[in-house]
Amino acid sequence: MRAAALAAAVMAGPGAAQDFDAVGALFAERCVICHSGEDAPLGLRLDTLDGVLAGSENGPVVRAGDAASPLLQRLRGEAEPQMPLDGPPFLDPDQIALVEGWVMAGMPAGSLAPAPAAERRRPAPGEPVLWPDVQPILLKACIKCHSDNSKLGAPPEGLRLDSLAHVLAGGDRLAVLPGNPEMSELWRRITGLATPRMPFDGPPWLPEDDIRLIRDWIAQGAPDDEGRPAPIPEGARIRLRGVLTGAAEIDGAAFVIDGGTRVDDRPRIGDQAEMRGVVQADGTVRAERFRDR
Repeated sequence: MRAAALAAAVMAGPGAAQDFDAVGALFAERCVICHSGEDAPLGLRLDTLDGVLAGSENGPVVRAGDAASPLLQRLRGEAEPQMPLDGPPFLDPDQIALVEGWVMAGMPAGSLAPAPAAERRRPAPGEPVLWPDVQPILLKACIKCHSDNSKLGAPPEGLRLDSLAHVLAGGDRLAVLPGNPEMSELWRRITGLATPRMPFDGPPWLPEDDIRLIRDWIAQGAPDDEGRPAPIPEGARIRLRGVLTGAAEIDGAAFVIDGGTRVDDRPRIGDQAEMRGVVQADGTVRAERFRDR
């Protein structure tokens, strides 16, 4: 019903729909993946009319008859960051006009105001974890920096976390090694094993259950929305810094040392160490360089 309401409003032309039916359908399509639930950014929930009218921790986001309402400024890019935060693409002019028309008409509820968005059930420990289980965590906590719409101007270290393809591609270095959380920079950063700990504006950091969910997803092969594991990024380079917890293991992340590994000032267990290596076809990591830090 939401999709039909949105399609009908857009086909009718900019500003033609002046109730929350079509506006709510648009929010459901583009906004509520972040702006819903108890951990919605700044407490702003866009999954119900009541949530929109309640606003955020900073106050109202829409005011009847006010074309300069904060939400409209964000949608138009007149205030930063432009929304939706995972854009571009952002809303097109007809979609923005739809929301503007609703605000200027006094923000009427309509006859079929959308019900709250159904939240995906969070997998329990040991259950399969798919990309749609992890995506909302990254969208709410990470893409304000790690996207093309970064509040920093560009995503740090070239790492974008706004889509599965970008997460798996990594940035200046590999972010996720499917099947191996301990060797994955994403998991190491959100736990504080690698610095700076993320999200960069923490504490507070991610809740332990969010961290557990991301770890389980990586350990299960970083599967997509249909459960297909991600391919092993053979040839990808990894840099690992931390505490040596085994003869060839840093912070629990095991690697392979062979005759081609350059070893400098071999560290002892408990020492700070650094390993630079390459991912092999079977998912293991062969150390090219291993040294004391």
